[in-house]
Amino acid sequence: MAVPGNKDELLAAINTNFDKLMEDLRAVPRAIVDECTMEGHAKGKMMSVANLAAYLTGWNELVLKWLHHDATGEAIDFPETGFKWNELGRLAQKFYSDYEAVPYPQLLDRLETAKAKIVSEIEDRDNDALYGRPWYEGKWTLGRMIQLNTSSPYANARGRLRKWMRARSM
Repeated sequence: MAVPGNKDELLAAINTNFDKLMEDLRAVPRAIVDECTMEGHAKGKMMSVANLAAYLTGWNELVLKWLHHDATGEAIDFPETGFKWNELGRLAQKFYSDYEAVPYPQLLDRLETAKAKIVSEIEDRDNDALYGRPWYEGKWTLGRMIQLNTSSPYANARGRLRKWMRARSM
């Protein structure tokens, strides 16, 4: 799928990639979602399907935090307070930990809720707010930052999950 360049394309990318991903996440038998047998987000680390869902939930909720801070004029610590862009493996570990007590079905519900809120936030903005001006570091538009942290990770996660499922003959 091409990189979205406007609001409609962004919404289509998010919804399409998310729907495909959720279909696969829901297909994983509950009995194996906590097995750490998938290549993790940090080099040399393994993760579970539940960790993958936690990672996505963490990023979606982080995007919502950025949008809230932006709307209220608060400073945004990118990517997250206490983390730098070159520490995303450590941030992934934080997300795994943050959601480890959340049962898998509820974790998927939380992911769906966060995605729906992001879609609502996008729908409340026009193309100019999303793509008409730089939003981050003078070059990245808000729409591009949302895409880089929602639809792209959905597609990446789905590829990772499908590879794992094929290896398990699922």
